[in-house]
Amino acid sequence: MFQDTDKEALLQAFTEGAFVSANLTSPTAEACDAVADMPGLSKIEFKPVTVRKRALVQLSYQQKARNVHRNVEHQEACKVLCELLLSAFNKGVVHTRTADLLLRRKGTDILVNIVPLRKSTAPIAAEEALHNRVKHRILPEGKPVDFLIRLGVMTTDGKVVAAKYDKYRQINRFLEMVDDVWPALQTIATANSDRPLRIIDFGSGKSYLTFALHHFLKHIRGANVRVTGLDIKQDVIEDCSRIAADLACEDLDFQVGDIAGFQAETADMVVSLHACDTATDDALQKAVGWQAAVILAVPCCQHELYKQLHNSVNQPLLKHGVLKERATALLTDAIRAEWLEISGYKVQVMEFIETAHTPKNLLIRAVRTSDTRPKSDKPLREFCDFWGAQPHLLNK
Repeated sequence: MFQDTDKEALLQAFTEGAFVSANLTSPTAEACDAVADMPGLSKIEFKPVTVRKRALVQLSYQQKARNVHRNVEHQEACKVLCELLLSAFNKGVVHTRTADLLLRRKGTDILVNIVPLRKSTAPIAAEEALHNRVKHRILPEGKPVDFLIRLGVMTTDGKVVAAKYDKYRQINRFLEMVDDVWPALQTIATANSDRPLRIIDFGSGKSYLTFALHHFLKHIRGANVRVTGLDIKQDVIEDCSRIAADLACEDLDFQVGDIAGFQAETADMVVSLHACDTATDDALQKAVGWQAAVILAVPCCQHELYKQLHNSVNQPLLKHGVLKERATALLTDAIRAEWLEISGYKVQVMEFIETAHTPKNLLIRAVRTSDTRPKSDKPLREFCDFWGAQPHLLNK
């Protein structure tokens, strides 16, 4: 049971404006019985969302095979957290703007430890101290953005949630790169004013960047767009579709499917962020086949060449697993960049996000050129032969 003072602290923590996020972890053996039809329940997350201009809390029940979501009022969310902590979970935490409430079950009692946050540890304060100025961002803090609020990155007053600050930086970095290629997209939009710009996001996942791309092109650049997010996970797509409907994004849709099997008549821009292994190659081939004006790809899990590489001269590099893995990733992306150049694109390989935030930090940015003269792939094939590589990209 809770002490009265602890219960009051929890009620205050779940008030709109104070609440940032919460979670319950370490389920008891009775967890699946306490939460009906939830086999394999491992964690419950709570985050603020805005649905049709109403501030709510989204509960995400995380199971082995799926996630289940539902939205409730703030005080109802507090009630659910308390009931489940008493019946089904051993640990929890509630993050607020001013403190963290650490929750732990001890027998039939719930212990609450309130840890005040020091202002000096806030990410934005640290960044301002480092640069001695507020960094200009395409989506600035302090200006509420519907999709960022709905996805739990911002509070309703435009403050960035501390736990989502890295995601906020990633979104803005991504939009900076999109802004750089906007002239190429604008040319396409001007030449084809009778139709929307067609944007495909392969492997969209939870779609932070898909929503960001849609918002930037439509509301900041004023373009007529049609954006599609594709992912193989049914529950993720259903969740993203609900969010798009809640935000009245009629020109943003989400579909279930794999990249290789996806069909469309055309695409002006193709995005593929963290599509695993050869799925990135499938995305690049689709984009080139459509003669997309812009391609943005952040490759992930480049496993294909790992077992293929053989070169006696380079054994000092290839005989150590960790070095071979890194070499494989670099070679794979070098092959992709060269193949895109052969296919008629101006290509840049650049850092997407600092390695402190993610090791998957290389982005391949390709903009189609007006030079349509055929280019020989002989040098690229010689390069692959030297390493003993037979990449998926060249074998289809």
